[in-house]
Amino acid sequence: MEITGIELRRIAMPLVTPFRTSFGVESTRDVLLVRVVTPDAEGWAECGAMSEPRYCSQYTDGAQDVLRRFLIPALPKGSVDAEAAGRAMRPFTGHRLAKSVLETAVLDAQLRTTGESFASFFGADKDRVPCGVSVGIADSVPELLDTVAGYVAEGYVRIKLKIEPGWDVEPVRAVRERFGEALQLQVDANAAYTLADARHLARLDDFDLQLIEQPLSHDDLVQHAALARQLRTPLCLDESIESAADAAAAIQLGSCRVINIKPGRVGGYLEARRIHDLARAHGVTVWCGGMLETGIGRAANVAFAALPGCTLPGDTSASDRYFAADLTEPFVLDDGHLNVPTGPGIGIDPLPDVLEAVTVSREWMAR
Repeated sequence: MEITGIELRRIAMPLVTPFRTSFGVESTRDVLLVRVVTPDAEGWAECGAMSEPRYCSQYTDGAQDVLRRFLIPALPKGSVDAEAAGRAMRPFTGHRLAKSVLETAVLDAQLRTTGESFASFFGADKDRVPCGVSVGIADSVPELLDTVAGYVAEGYVRIKLKIEPGWDVEPVRAVRERFGEALQLQVDANAAYTLADARHLARLDDFDLQLIEQPLSHDDLVQHAALARQLRTPLCLDESIESAADAAAAIQLGSCRVINIKPGRVGGYLEARRIHDLARAHGVTVWCGGMLETGIGRAANVAFAALPGCTLPGDTSASDRYFAADLTEPFVLDDGHLNVPTGPGIGIDPLPDVLEAVTVSREWMAR
């Protein structure tokens, strides 16, 4: 497949409500889109980077810069596919979110050319996936309960509560008491705690949680293993897992029993599949996380969430969870599930009028 040009496009997508976690508040998604153009097809992908380096060291301006200066020029001339794109970017350290968006756009163009869907290419075994929703930190417990009640009424089959020191045990207790033991309930700390908080975190064992996600620093698998030995609730790693090698180390150390695979964070869907296969071989549960994606990123995530090892509901919420008007035809919840796209590539395209309305800038790089 020959690439004739690549477009870097920035868009601004207002969120329907601000999304608060332990590392900050997001009100508008500053999104970098990549469009790969070939003689036969166009491929689209979305970068998961945020405006500021809080969730991780990467950020949107930096991702665009490294794509422009290093990653796109490194692509082979002539015929190229997603595997070749990944190999060409390997010499550059880090920048996994930038690598992911380029590799995914190439893969989308590649599969559109051959007529194969993402789901088929990766070996999905489901035509729809159960959906969870991530609930940000609220100003009060009554506000949190109202928010959760709304999502339960919409049909979401799993609720994940963001927590931080001072906003953990009591909000979780209130949600469990209000909605009962049947509700699939998780918490996500986004690395807000230390091992010194182990006794406090153990209080969450009383609430029959599916998991506690990323309680400690992203770079400390050893202390996560120590914490795991002190809790009954399974630990899930998110920010700590940036590659299949990280996943292997975490599994060997006993740092987690569950892995949240965010394809952008690990450098792309090809590496995400390696992590999925590794975890499945070792009996470790995986699920597909989200980064407040538009329909472009959501389509690929929904396809990945249909893989056989993804046995817990992911953060693959409906479009209206985040956006009043999505960039694509909206993903709509149906009995707590989203349908897996079946068209070639990611199976969905941006809506031209919406795309133009939210575009902030664009940059064309001829090949």
